[in-house]
Amino acid sequence: MSSNTGTDETLKARTRLEAELAELRATSVATASDRRPVELDQASVGRLSRMDAMQIQAMAHAADRQRQQRIRRVEAALERLADGDYGWCVRCGEAIASGRLEADPAVPTCLACAV
Repeated sequence: MSSNTGTDETLKARTRLEAELAELRATSVATASDRRPVELDQASVGRLSRMDAMQIQAMAHAADRQRQQRIRRVEAALERLADGDYGWCVRCGEAIASGRLEADPAVPTCLACAV
């Protein structure tokens, strides 16, 4: 299958995807300290503070799981670009609408298959 998008659109998509991937990876690194285990030192941190820290840690883990999922989607889109399959639905093989790709350049399916 050849790419469903023109050269300019492909270049724009690649640029957006690479920029998003770099930002996602940088955010993951920058927030790594929020995902560290919470210390249970009663002397330095009170019970409520420790509970707050544990809640922040849980939210940081959830956000990172979502971020890692998005990283995988972006990487898959970049692979489709490299293989010449970008712009085609991974399920049915039909073209993905250009507006859909503009809204999310990592989208892997056409609207019909996304439902």
